[in-house]
Amino acid sequence: MKDEMVLPPVPRSYGLVNWLGFSTLLAKEVRRFLKVYFQTILAPVVTTLLFLAVFALALGRVAAGVHGVPFVEFLAPGLIMMAMVQNSFANTSSSLIIAKVQGNIVDMLMPPLSAAEQTAAIALGGVIRGVVVGLVVGLAMMLFVTVHIHSVFFIVFHAVMGSLMLSLLGMVGGIWADKFDHMAAVTNFIVTPLSFLSGTFYTIDRLPEGFHAVALANPFFYMIDGFRYGFIGHADGSLAVGMLVVGLADLFLLVLTWRMLATGYKLRA
Repeated sequence: MKDEMVLPPVPRSYGLVNWLGFSTLLAKEVRRFLKVYFQTILAPVVTTLLFLAVFALALGRVAAGVHGVPFVEFLAPGLIMMAMVQNSFANTSSSLIIAKVQGNIVDMLMPPLSAAEQTAAIALGGVIRGVVVGLVVGLAMMLFVTVHIHSVFFIVFHAVMGSLMLSLLGMVGGIWADKFDHMAAVTNFIVTPLSFLSGTFYTIDRLPEGFHAVALANPFFYMIDGFRYGFIGHADGSLAVGMLVVGLADLFLLVLTWRMLATGYKLRA
C-alpha cells in the first residue's frame, strides 16, 4: 500500500475581511463585561440613580422648570448619557491596559486580524456595553421620572456616536498607558472634567459669556445636548453643529486608534 501524499499546510484564506476573527474578538469583549454584570451593568444603575436623587432633592425646587420641563426630566437624559459613555470608556481602556499589564496582549496581536478589524471589534464591544448600560439605566429611571420621547433619531444617533467616541478614547488611553496609574490620569484629568463641564447638570445658557464659549468648545457638550434634545425637544446649541462635531471627533479618534494599532505603538516590544 502506497503512502498517501501529504500536502504541506497552506495559509487559511479569510477574504477581504476576517469576519471569523472579528466576530470572535467582539464576542470576547462582550462576554468579558457580561460575565461580571453586577459590576459593569448594575453598579452604574445604582450610581446614576443616586446622582438623580441627590441633585433632584438638592436642586429640584430651585431649578424647577428648566426649558419648560421639570428639573428631573431635564437632568435624566444627561445622566443616562454619562453612564453610557463612561462605561464605554471603561470597557475598552480596561481591556487593553489589563492585557498589557498581564502580558497577554500578544493574544490579540498574533491572530490574523488587521488593525482596522481590531479597532472595529474592540470599539464596538465598548459601544455595546455603553448602550446596554444606557438602556438599563433608562428603564430604571422610568420608575421615578416621567420620560417623554421627542425624537428617536437624535436619541439613537447620539447614544451610538457618543459611546463610540468614549470607546475609542478608551482605546487610545489603554494603548498609551503603561500602568493603571496612567489610565487613572486619563480618567481624572480628561474624561471626568469634560463630562462634568458638558452641561449634564445645568443649562449652559445660565453660564457667563466666557464659560459659555468654553462649553461650546467641549465635544462632550454636543453629545449630551443632542441626546437631551431627543427627550425634551430643546437644545442649548446647534444640533447640526453638534452632529458635525461628534462625527469629526469620532473620525479623528478612529484614525488615531487605527494608526496606533497598525504601528504597534507601545504594544510591540
